Amino acid sequence: MPLEAMSPNHVAVVTGGASGIGLAAALRFAQAGMKVCIADIGAERLREAELKLSSAAGNAADVMTATVDVSRVEQLQELQHAVQKRFGGTDILMNNAGIQPGSQIFGPAESWQRILNVNLWGIINGTQVFAAAMIERGRPGLIINTGSKQGITTPPGDPAYNVSKAGVKAFTEALAHELRSMGRRITAHLLIPGFVFTGLTARGRTEKPPGAWTPEQTVDFMVERLEAGDFYILCPDNDVPRKLDERRILWAAGDIVENRPALSRWHPDYAEAFAAFVKKG
Repeated sequence: MPLEAMSPNHVAVVTGGASGIGLAAALRFAQAGMKVCIADIGAERLREAELKLSSAAGNAADVMTATVDVSRVEQLQELQHAVQKRFGGTDILMNNAGIQPGSQIFGPAESWQRILNVNLWGIINGTQVFAAAMIERGRPGLIINTGSKQGITTPPGDPAYNVSKAGVKAFTEALAHELRSMGRRITAHLLIPGFVFTGLTARGRTEKPPGAWTPEQTVDFMVERLEAGDFYILCPDNDVPRKLDERRILWAAGDIVENRPALSRWHPDYAEAFAAFVKKG
């Protein structure tokens, strides 16, 4: 069914909104007739995004940008007040800002802190700052938090990112339960992108790899699954269909149930068993 929150003259706030999935979502909201605020870092990126949004909205007055570091709760508080003053409130909050500079288990503490502060605390901060006013507004609303498959299957190679996104999953699940228990008209949703070609994943590439989705494809899928009422918005891509994601996720949960070694999917003694498990599905 159509999303009531995603209606003309309603208001969407998107963090990490100057590029990638965030900008694609903001453009989709603007095309739906919503007033849109994007928050990000980098003045030039925000200016470029503002021009695209103004064109999509057809009215520059319906577009707002703000330079915000989501790890700083006071900056999000300033943003919430500014959106309230300019547009009267918020109906859709998309906590999308994230970084992935790479990490190691024994890497610098400062790197771990920055990743957790942006990827996890940014979502906690955004929710805690905006949710109360959204509830008081009394209208149907959405809080969409961008997670990652790496926060579910936690593959080796980037532990700080995995920890941050595992935290986003747990936080968003708790948020959805809390809102449901309160009987509010606001619902929470966990966006779990597949391989999406963005500045975060480009790694020097200028052309989209065949296996990747575009941000626009991801947002189209997100809106489709929001309309269906999904909490877990598990996105496929051109390489990995949903069925394979399901088997990987089930195997990861099975490590606990079957008492296998941690991350057994990557353990040489379990390579054949995992391959057979995937094939059986």
